[in-house]
Amino acid sequence: MDEASADKEQDSTASGTQSQQPAAQGSEQGRKLTRSRMMSFAKTLLFTILVALLLKTFVIEAYRIPSGSMENTLLVGDFLFVNKFVYGMRTPRYVPLTNLAIPSISFPALKEVRRGDVVVFEFPGDRDKLSDPESINYVKRCIGLPGDTVHILLGRVFVNGRELEIPPHARASDEAEGIGWREEEQLFPPGSKFTIDDYGPLGVPKRGELVELSPATFDRWKALIRQEGHTADITREGTVLIDGVPSSRYTIQRNYYFVLGDNRDNSLDSRYWGFVPDDNLIGEALIIYWSWDTELPASNLWQRFKTVRWGRIGTLIR
Repeated sequence: MDEASADKEQDSTASGTQSQQPAAQGSEQGRKLTRSRMMSFAKTLLFTILVALLLKTFVIEAYRIPSGSMENTLLVGDFLFVNKFVYGMRTPRYVPLTNLAIPSISFPALKEVRRGDVVVFEFPGDRDKLSDPESINYVKRCIGLPGDTVHILLGRVFVNGRELEIPPHARASDEAEGIGWREEEQLFPPGSKFTIDDYGPLGVPKRGELVELSPATFDRWKALIRQEGHTADITREGTVLIDGVPSSRYTIQRNYYFVLGDNRDNSLDSRYWGFVPDDNLIGEALIIYWSWDTELPASNLWQRFKTVRWGRIGTLIR
């Protein structure tokens, strides 16, 4: 090989090396750019999920109406947004997707519950139970505030001696369609002899209130006392024991609320299972964001879509 040929071969080799280096550098830069974009997308997705979880936990959440107890204010198949911020933020009471209870922290409320508010709350349990084994949310209208006296006469509701106006969309019915299995002697409180249309007068417990304890009143207060974390028993001689100590009075530790369904002849509410503790409040029902017939099978989506109640979408709940 002569000198000229050797020079050409070296030039060719050098040129090939130089052309491969930019290609390799470009490929590496492309991989770095792809990784950067993927990381950016992952961070955005994670941030979005975190914000959504925080909003759902503390600010606003969606609920579906499964029964007709609030007709015609709320219908079966209405989907609601509920303001969880207004009555005070609360950390979760249960591990997500389970019924495992965990300690919960409450924050100050922006406003107090008002008489007439449509509230969402965690069901406190049946009349004689300390709590419900499952976490179930109910929606009802608040009728009685802490310290109020509720009295129902011939179906007309009186609070502190003044008659309450019937909610504008409440359903008037002469027949109870879904609660016939509930005997009236099972109404709250035990042994009261109340009926669903002639109920009370009954005082709504208030934090700091002193209540008298005796054999005649023990059945009325024992469940509430136990729900507040104390033992409550009565001896054969008629002595009431709170945490094993003879007691003739008890100081209420929480505020409570009395709630009714707007479809009063077909509603399991405070007349049956008692008061709602303030700890069980979740939020105030705000607006109907969707409404359709949920009784149709989900597989028949087109038929269900044809049942959309367009006129209810965007309706404020009053």
